[in-house]
Amino acid sequence: MTKAVLFHELGGPEVMRLEDVEIGEPGPGEVLIRVDAIGLNRAEVLFRTGNYIEPVRRFPARLGTEAAGVVEAVGEGVSGFRPGDEVSTVPAFSQNDHGVYAERAIVPAAALVRRPEGLDAVEGAAVWMPYITAYGGLVEVGGMRPGDTVVLNAASSSVGLAAIHVAERIGATPIAVTRTAAKKPALLKEGATEVIVSESEDVVERVLTATGGRGAEYVFDAVAGAGVRDLAKVVADDGMLMLYGALSGEATPYPGFELGMPALNMRTYTMLETARRPERLRRAVAFVTSGLRSGAFRPVVDRTFELGDIVEAHRYLERNAQIGKIVVTVAH
Repeated sequence: MTKAVLFHELGGPEVMRLEDVEIGEPGPGEVLIRVDAIGLNRAEVLFRTGNYIEPVRRFPARLGTEAAGVVEAVGEGVSGFRPGDEVSTVPAFSQNDHGVYAERAIVPAAALVRRPEGLDAVEGAAVWMPYITAYGGLVEVGGMRPGDTVVLNAASSSVGLAAIHVAERIGATPIAVTRTAAKKPALLKEGATEVIVSESEDVVERVLTATGGRGAEYVFDAVAGAGVRDLAKVVADDGMLMLYGALSGEATPYPGFELGMPALNMRTYTMLETARRPERLRRAVAFVTSGLRSGAFRPVVDRTFELGDIVEAHRYLERNAQIGKIVVTVAH
Protein backbone atom coordinates (compact mmCIF):
# COMPACT_ATOMS: atom_id res chain seq x y z
CA MET A 1 0.00 0.00 0.00
CA THR A 2 0.99 3.61 -0.51
CA LYS A 3 -0.66 6.96 0.05
CA ALA A 4 -1.70 8.77 -3.12
CA VAL A 5 -3.76 11.82 -4.00
CA LEU A 6 -7.02 10.91 -5.74
CA PHE A 7 -10.07 12.87 -6.82
CA HIS A 8 -13.50 11.35 -7.33
CA GLU A 9 -15.13 14.24 -9.18
CA LEU A 10 -14.13 17.33 -11.12
CA GLY A 11 -13.82 20.53 -9.14
CA GLY A 12 -11.67 22.81 -7.00
CA PRO A 13 -8.70 21.86 -4.83
CA GLU A 14 -11.00 20.47 -2.16
CA VAL A 15 -11.89 17.43 -4.33
CA MET A 16 -8.39 16.00 -3.78
CA ARG A 17 -7.96 13.40 -1.05
CA LEU A 18 -4.93 11.54 0.30
CA GLU A 19 -5.91 7.87 0.32
CA ASP A 20 -4.35 4.44 0.75
CA VAL A 21 -4.02 2.60 -2.58
CA GLU A 22 -2.48 -0.63 -3.79
CA ILE A 23 0.78 0.07 -5.57
CA GLY A 24 1.51 -3.29 -7.22
CA GLU A 25 4.63 -4.15 -9.19
CA PRO A 26 6.01 -2.36 -12.25
CA GLY A 27 4.99 -3.96 -15.54
CA PRO A 28 7.04 -4.24 -18.72
CA GLY A 29 8.78 -0.95 -19.46
CA GLU A 30 7.80 0.50 -16.09
CA VAL A 31 9.67 1.55 -12.96
CA LEU A 32 8.54 1.87 -9.34
CA ILE A 33 9.95 4.96 -7.65
CA ARG A 34 9.89 6.27 -4.12
CA VAL A 35 8.67 9.82 -4.56
CA ASP A 36 10.59 12.40 -2.54
CA ALA A 37 9.33 15.63 -4.15
CA ILE A 38 6.64 16.63 -6.65
CA GLY A 39 6.64 19.60 -9.01
CA LEU A 40 3.23 21.22 -9.40
CA ASN A 41 2.09 22.27 -12.86
CA ARG A 42 -0.88 24.14 -14.29
CA ALA A 43 -1.78 20.98 -16.23
CA GLU A 44 -2.85 19.31 -12.98
CA VAL A 45 -5.29 22.13 -12.19
CA LEU A 46 -6.74 21.90 -15.69
CA PHE A 47 -7.01 18.10 -15.48
CA ARG A 48 -8.70 18.26 -12.06
CA THR A 49 -11.25 20.82 -13.29
CA GLY A 50 -11.97 19.11 -16.62
CA ASN A 51 -10.31 21.79 -18.76
CA TYR A 52 -7.16 19.98 -19.88
CA ILE A 53 -6.30 18.93 -23.44
CA GLU A 54 -7.51 15.43 -22.54
CA PRO A 55 -10.50 14.56 -20.33
CA VAL A 56 -10.48 12.44 -17.20
CA ARG A 57 -11.38 8.94 -18.38
CA ARG A 58 -12.41 7.42 -15.04
CA PHE A 59 -12.75 8.08 -11.34
CA PRO A 60 -11.09 7.96 -8.93
CA ALA A 61 -8.38 9.75 -10.90
CA ARG A 62 -4.74 10.45 -10.13
CA LEU A 63 -2.64 13.54 -10.65
CA GLY A 64 0.91 14.57 -11.39
CA THR A 65 3.64 13.97 -13.94
CA GLU A 66 6.74 15.65 -12.48
CA ALA A 67 8.61 14.23 -9.51
CA ALA A 68 12.02 13.35 -8.11
CA GLY A 69 12.82 10.23 -6.19
CA VAL A 70 14.69 6.94 -6.07
CA VAL A 71 14.15 3.79 -8.13
CA GLU A 72 12.87 0.89 -6.00
CA ALA A 73 12.09 -1.74 -8.67
CA VAL A 74 12.16 -2.10 -12.44
CA GLY A 75 9.86 -4.05 -14.73
CA GLU A 76 10.65 -6.45 -17.52
CA GLY A 77 12.65 -5.02 -20.39
CA VAL A 78 13.88 -1.95 -18.51
CA SER A 79 17.56 -1.20 -19.03
CA GLY A 80 19.58 1.78 -17.87
CA PHE A 81 17.96 2.07 -14.45
CA ARG A 82 18.31 -0.02 -11.32
CA PRO A 83 17.19 0.20 -7.69
CA GLY A 84 18.90 3.02 -5.83
CA ASP A 85 19.21 5.36 -8.82
CA GLU A 86 18.24 8.97 -8.13
CA VAL A 87 15.89 10.06 -10.90
CA SER A 88 13.33 12.61 -11.98
CA THR A 89 10.22 12.08 -14.08
CA VAL A 90 9.38 14.25 -17.05
CA PRO A 91 5.78 14.81 -18.20
CA ALA A 92 5.81 12.21 -20.95
CA PHE A 93 2.67 10.25 -19.97
CA SER A 94 -1.03 10.77 -19.45
CA GLN A 95 -2.41 11.41 -15.98
CA ASN A 96 -5.10 8.92 -16.95
CA ASP A 97 -2.41 6.23 -16.89
CA HIS A 98 -0.01 7.30 -14.12
CA GLY A 99 0.17 9.86 -11.34
CA VAL A 100 3.07 10.94 -9.12
CA TYR A 101 1.12 12.72 -6.37
CA ALA A 102 1.98 9.83 -4.07
CA GLU A 103 4.52 8.33 -1.70
CA ARG A 104 5.38 5.76 -4.38
CA ALA A 105 4.48 5.68 -8.04
CA ILE A 106 4.83 3.45 -11.08
CA VAL A 107 5.89 5.38 -14.19
CA PRO A 108 7.17 4.51 -17.68
CA ALA A 109 10.94 4.12 -17.80
CA ALA A 110 10.86 6.32 -20.92
CA ALA A 111 9.77 9.22 -18.69
CA LEU A 112 12.77 8.96 -16.36
CA VAL A 113 15.96 11.01 -16.43
CA ARG A 114 18.90 10.69 -14.11
CA ARG A 115 19.10 13.46 -11.56
CA PRO A 116 22.29 15.45 -12.21
CA GLU A 117 24.84 15.45 -9.44
CA GLY A 118 24.36 18.33 -7.04
CA LEU A 119 20.56 18.54 -7.38
CA ASP A 120 18.52 17.54 -4.35
CA ALA A 121 15.02 16.09 -4.65
CA VAL A 122 13.22 19.44 -4.44
CA GLU A 123 15.41 20.87 -7.18
CA GLY A 124 15.07 17.68 -9.20
CA ALA A 125 11.29 18.09 -9.15
CA ALA A 126 11.50 21.73 -10.23
CA VAL A 127 13.83 21.79 -13.21
CA TRP A 128 12.82 19.44 -16.04
CA MET A 129 9.33 20.49 -17.10
CA PRO A 130 10.18 24.22 -17.26
CA TYR A 131 13.44 23.81 -19.16
CA ILE A 132 12.25 21.09 -21.51
CA THR A 133 9.19 23.20 -22.35
CA ALA A 134 11.30 26.29 -23.02
CA TYR A 135 14.05 24.45 -24.93
CA GLY A 136 11.62 22.29 -26.89
CA GLY A 137 9.46 25.17 -28.03
CA LEU A 138 12.03 27.87 -28.66
CA VAL A 139 15.05 25.87 -29.80
CA GLU A 140 13.99 22.40 -30.96
CA VAL A 141 10.80 23.49 -32.74
CA GLY A 142 11.31 27.24 -33.14
CA GLY A 143 15.00 27.26 -34.06
CA MET A 144 15.88 30.29 -31.92
CA ARG A 145 19.35 31.65 -32.72
CA PRO A 146 21.82 34.16 -31.30
CA GLY A 147 20.63 37.71 -31.86
CA ASP A 148 16.94 36.82 -31.89
CA THR A 149 14.47 38.46 -29.52
CA VAL A 150 11.79 36.54 -27.63
CA VAL A 151 8.79 38.07 -25.84
CA LEU A 152 7.59 36.04 -22.85
CA ASN A 153 4.32 36.57 -21.07
CA ALA A 154 3.47 34.88 -17.75
CA ALA A 155 7.19 35.43 -17.36
CA SER A 156 7.33 34.75 -13.62
CA SER A 157 6.09 31.18 -14.06
CA SER A 158 8.64 28.37 -13.91
CA VAL A 159 8.52 28.05 -17.71
CA GLY A 160 8.82 31.81 -18.17
CA LEU A 161 11.92 31.95 -15.99
CA ALA A 162 13.42 28.93 -17.75
CA ALA A 163 12.77 30.61 -21.11
CA ILE A 164 14.66 33.69 -19.93
CA HIS A 165 17.63 31.50 -19.03
CA VAL A 166 17.43 29.49 -22.28
CA ALA A 167 17.37 32.68 -24.35
CA GLU A 168 20.43 33.97 -22.51
CA ARG A 169 22.22 30.65 -23.03
CA ILE A 170 21.51 30.77 -26.78
CA GLY A 171 22.51 34.43 -27.11
CA ALA A 172 18.99 35.72 -27.69
CA THR A 173 17.33 38.68 -25.97
CA PRO A 174 14.45 37.91 -23.55
CA ILE A 175 11.73 40.52 -23.03
CA ALA A 176 9.44 39.65 -20.11
CA VAL A 177 5.80 40.69 -19.85
CA THR A 178 4.12 40.66 -16.44
CA ARG A 179 0.73 41.94 -15.35
CA THR A 180 1.79 44.02 -12.34
CA ALA A 181 4.97 45.80 -11.30
CA ALA A 182 5.38 43.60 -8.20
CA LYS A 183 7.36 40.94 -10.06
CA LYS A 184 9.51 43.30 -12.17
CA PRO A 185 12.60 43.29 -9.87
CA ALA A 186 12.65 39.49 -9.75
CA LEU A 187 12.40 39.20 -13.53
CA LEU A 188 15.26 41.64 -14.06
CA LYS A 189 17.32 39.68 -11.54
CA GLU A 190 16.61 36.46 -13.44
CA GLY A 191 18.02 37.99 -16.62
CA ALA A 192 15.20 39.65 -18.55
CA THR A 193 16.62 42.43 -20.72
CA GLU A 194 13.36 44.38 -20.53
CA VAL A 195 10.30 43.93 -18.32
CA ILE A 196 6.97 45.29 -19.57
CA VAL A 197 4.15 45.76 -17.05
CA SER A 198 1.06 45.07 -19.12
CA GLU A 199 -1.51 46.77 -16.86
CA SER A 200 0.25 50.13 -17.12
CA GLU A 201 2.38 50.01 -20.29
CA ASP A 202 1.68 49.54 -23.99
CA VAL A 203 3.19 46.14 -24.79
CA VAL A 204 3.26 46.71 -28.56
CA GLU A 205 4.94 50.10 -28.27
CA ARG A 206 7.50 48.88 -25.76
CA VAL A 207 8.50 45.82 -27.80
CA LEU A 208 8.79 47.75 -31.05
CA THR A 209 10.85 50.43 -29.32
CA ALA A 210 13.14 47.83 -27.73
CA THR A 211 13.72 46.12 -31.08
CA GLY A 212 14.18 49.27 -33.17
CA GLY A 213 10.84 48.67 -34.88
CA ARG A 214 11.84 45.18 -36.07
CA GLY A 215 9.69 43.22 -33.68
CA ALA A 216 10.48 39.94 -31.95
CA GLU A 217 11.42 36.78 -33.80
CA TYR A 218 9.52 34.79 -31.15
CA VAL A 219 6.56 35.37 -28.90
CA PHE A 220 6.17 32.55 -26.35
CA ASP A 221 2.61 32.89 -25.13
CA ALA A 222 1.19 31.07 -22.09
CA VAL A 223 -2.02 33.07 -21.91
CA ALA A 224 -3.69 32.98 -25.37
CA GLY A 225 -7.19 34.44 -25.71
CA ALA A 226 -7.89 37.92 -27.08
CA GLY A 227 -4.38 39.10 -26.13
CA VAL A 228 -2.90 37.42 -29.19
CA ARG A 229 -4.19 40.37 -31.24
CA ASP A 230 -1.59 42.64 -29.66
CA LEU A 231 1.12 40.01 -29.48
CA ALA A 232 0.76 39.34 -33.20
CA LYS A 233 1.61 42.98 -33.87
CA VAL A 234 5.09 42.57 -32.39
CA VAL A 235 6.11 39.46 -34.36
CA ALA A 236 8.95 40.22 -36.76
CA ASP A 237 8.92 39.18 -40.40
CA ASP A 238 9.24 35.38 -40.58
CA GLY A 239 8.81 35.29 -36.78
CA MET A 240 6.67 32.93 -34.75
CA LEU A 241 3.85 33.35 -32.25
CA MET A 242 3.91 30.12 -30.23
CA LEU A 243 1.03 29.31 -27.88
CA TYR A 244 2.08 26.89 -25.14
CA GLY A 245 -0.72 27.59 -22.65
CA ALA A 246 -4.21 29.01 -22.34
CA LEU A 247 -4.29 30.69 -18.94
CA SER A 248 -6.88 33.20 -20.12
CA GLY A 249 -9.52 30.52 -20.61
CA GLU A 250 -10.81 32.55 -23.57
CA ALA A 251 -11.30 31.61 -27.20
CA THR A 252 -8.19 32.46 -29.21
CA PRO A 253 -8.60 34.24 -32.56
CA TYR A 254 -6.23 34.06 -35.49
CA PRO A 255 -5.30 37.75 -35.88
CA GLY A 256 -3.56 37.45 -39.23
CA PHE A 257 -6.68 38.44 -41.16
CA GLU A 258 -7.25 41.51 -38.96
CA LEU A 259 -3.67 42.66 -39.57
CA GLY A 260 -3.93 42.53 -43.35
CA MET A 261 -2.70 38.94 -43.71
CA PRO A 262 1.01 39.26 -42.99
CA ALA A 263 3.06 36.05 -43.05
CA LEU A 264 2.18 35.27 -39.43
CA ASN A 265 3.44 31.90 -38.27
CA MET A 266 1.20 31.01 -35.33
CA ARG A 267 1.26 27.54 -33.80
CA THR A 268 0.46 25.69 -30.62
CA TYR A 269 3.10 23.76 -28.68
CA THR A 270 3.14 21.42 -25.70
CA MET A 271 6.23 19.96 -24.13
CA LEU A 272 4.84 16.50 -25.02
CA GLU A 273 6.18 17.17 -28.54
CA THR A 274 9.63 16.92 -26.97
CA ALA A 275 9.09 14.56 -24.03
CA ARG A 276 7.39 11.80 -26.04
CA ARG A 277 9.96 11.71 -28.87
CA PRO A 278 13.10 9.91 -27.68
CA GLU A 279 15.59 11.78 -29.87
CA ARG A 280 14.13 15.17 -29.02
CA LEU A 281 14.09 14.29 -25.33
CA ARG A 282 17.69 13.10 -25.51
CA ARG A 283 18.79 16.43 -26.99
CA ALA A 284 16.72 18.37 -24.46
CA VAL A 285 18.20 16.48 -21.50
CA ALA A 286 21.72 17.05 -22.82
CA PHE A 287 21.05 20.77 -23.30
CA VAL A 288 19.49 21.23 -19.85
CA THR A 289 22.14 19.13 -18.10
CA SER A 290 24.87 21.20 -19.74
CA GLY A 291 23.19 24.39 -18.56
CA LEU A 292 22.84 23.06 -15.02
CA ARG A 293 26.51 22.08 -14.89
CA SER A 294 27.66 25.48 -16.12
CA GLY A 295 25.40 27.36 -13.74
CA ALA A 296 23.44 28.99 -16.59
CA PHE A 297 20.34 27.05 -15.55
CA ARG A 298 18.99 26.51 -12.07
CA PRO A 299 15.70 25.49 -10.53
CA VAL A 300 13.78 28.44 -9.11
CA VAL A 301 11.58 27.24 -6.24
CA ASP A 302 9.02 29.68 -4.88
CA ARG A 303 7.64 27.63 -2.00
CA THR A 304 7.33 24.07 -0.73
CA PHE A 305 4.38 22.25 0.85
CA GLU A 306 4.04 18.80 2.40
CA LEU A 307 2.00 16.11 0.65
CA GLY A 308 -0.68 16.29 3.35
CA ASP A 309 -1.17 19.95 2.43
CA ILE A 310 -1.83 19.30 -1.26
CA VAL A 311 -5.17 21.15 -1.19
CA GLU A 312 -3.53 24.31 0.15
CA ALA A 313 -0.67 23.89 -2.34
CA HIS A 314 -3.16 23.91 -5.22
CA ARG A 315 -4.97 26.92 -3.79
CA TYR A 316 -1.65 28.75 -3.73
CA LEU A 317 -0.92 27.65 -7.32
CA GLU A 318 -4.27 29.00 -8.48
CA ARG A 319 -3.57 32.42 -6.94
CA ASN A 320 -0.74 32.96 -9.47
CA ALA A 321 1.37 34.73 -6.87
CA GLN A 322 4.45 32.55 -7.21
CA ILE A 323 7.74 33.33 -8.88
CA GLY A 324 9.06 30.00 -10.11
CA LYS A 325 8.05 26.50 -9.07
CA ILE A 326 5.83 25.19 -6.28
CA VAL A 327 7.12 21.87 -4.94
CA VAL A 328 5.45 19.35 -2.63
CA THR A 329 7.75 17.25 -0.42
CA VAL A 330 7.04 13.68 0.63
CA ALA A 331 8.19 12.40 4.03
CA HIS A 332 9.08 8.73 4.45
